[in-house]
Amino acid sequence: MRRVSNSALTTAPPAIDPTFENVWDELLWRGLVHVSTDQEALRALLAGDPITYYCGFDPTAPSLHLGNLVQLLTLRRIQLAGHKPLGLVGGSTGLIGDPRPTAERTLNTRETVEEWVGRLRTQVERYLSFEGENAARIVNNLDWTAPLSAIDFLREIGKYYRVGTMLKKDAVAARLNSDEGISYTEFSYQILQGMDFLELYRQYDCVLQTGGSDQWGNLTSGTDLIRRAEGASAHAIGTPLITNSDGTKFGKSEGNAIWLDAEMCSPYRMYQFWLSTADADVIERLKVFTFLTRAEIEEYEALVESEPFRRAAQKRLALEVVATVHGIDATAAVIAASEALFGQGDLTALDASTLRTALEELPHATVDAGSPVVDALVATGLVSSLSEARRAISQGGVSLDGARVEDDSATVQGTLPGGVSVLRRGKKTLAGVFLG
Repeated sequence: MRRVSNSALTTAPPAIDPTFENVWDELLWRGLVHVSTDQEALRALLAGDPITYYCGFDPTAPSLHLGNLVQLLTLRRIQLAGHKPLGLVGGSTGLIGDPRPTAERTLNTRETVEEWVGRLRTQVERYLSFEGENAARIVNNLDWTAPLSAIDFLREIGKYYRVGTMLKKDAVAARLNSDEGISYTEFSYQILQGMDFLELYRQYDCVLQTGGSDQWGNLTSGTDLIRRAEGASAHAIGTPLITNSDGTKFGKSEGNAIWLDAEMCSPYRMYQFWLSTADADVIERLKVFTFLTRAEIEEYEALVESEPFRRAAQKRLALEVVATVHGIDATAAVIAASEALFGQGDLTALDASTLRTALEELPHATVDAGSPVVDALVATGLVSSLSEARRAISQGGVSLDGARVEDDSATVQGTLPGGVSVLRRGKKTLAGVFLG
C-alpha cells in the first residue's frame, strides 16, 4: 500500500502516527483492542524486535467484507511498525465453517472453497507489503491439515483439548442452548484454528494472532494449545465488533453486505455507504478505517461539532476507504458521478461504466429508445400515473439528462455516456433509465 493521488484527490499514506510512543498505544487510541492477552506483555512485545503475527480469513463467501477490512488494516498497522505479517486463508477451516450463534452452516463444495481461497488471497495481498525485511507472507492452512490423518489429529492435537473447556466457548454454548444444537464438525472448528496458530508458531515463530472479539474463544484456543504443546507464551488481540450508535448492524446497506469485491458491491455504493455515516459514528470510523493521524481526526471532530451540515468528516471517510479498497481512480470517478447526479457536475463527462453502476443503485427501469418521458417516469416509480407525470412536467419539476423537460411529448434517447439517461423529479429525486 502507498500514498495515492490524482490531480484532484490525495489520500493519507499508510503510516504509523509518530505522536504515539508505541503501535500498541495507537491501536488502543483507535479503539482496536476490545480484549487481549496480557496488555503490558503485548506492549513490550510490539515495542521490541520484529515479531511474526497473523490473522486468518475463511472463504465462506467469494469476497471479504467491511468486517474483514478491520482486520486487514490492523495487520497493516502492525506491519508498518516493523513486524512480520502472515495472512492466512483458510482452505481447510473454510471447508468446515466457524459455528454461527443460530444455525449450522451449509457446507460448500471443495471446488467452491478452492475458488474462493484464490479470490480471498488476492484481496488480502492488496493490503500488505511484500517487500523489505518484514515482507508479508500468505499461507493456506490446508497445506498442513490435508496430510494429517484422523488418528494423528487426535493423538497429536486432540489430546491437548478438554471437552469441558470447549463447551464453555461462547459460540458453542449458544448453539448448545438452541433448538438447532451443534454438529461435531462445527464443534471441532476451534481445534482446527488452534492448530493453525501452533503450526505457524512452529514454522515461523509466530507469537500473536489478531481477530474479531467474537472469535475470542478460537483465538485463545491457539494460545492455550501453544502453551500446552510447546510450553511457550503466545498472544491474541480481539478487535471490537463495529456497531452503529443507533443499534443497527454495521456493514449493511439496505440488507446487503458491503463487500470488498467491486462486482459484489460497486465503488459507488460503497462511497454512498460511508457518506451516509451518522455524525455520532464518523469519528470512530475515521480512527478504525483510515490512516489519518490523531491531529487530523481531531480537526474533523471539531468540524462535526461546529459545521455538521458540511459533512466534511463523512466525505473524507468515504474518500479514504474507497481509495484504499478500489484505488484512487475509481474513487475519483464515483465522486464525480455523485456530484453530477446531485447537480454539481457535468453528467456528459462521466465514465460510462461508473455512471451505469451508480444508476443501478437508484430506482431504475429499462425502456425502448424513443419512449415518452411520461412512460419512463411511471416505469421508474418517480410518479404513480401518466396524469401525475404530465402534471409534474407542466409544473417544471422534471428534467432529463440535466435539461428541464418542457413538453410531455418529449422522449428518452439515452444521450449520456453508455447510452443511459437520468430522470430527475424536483431537486433530489432521481432515477436511472436504461435503453432495452
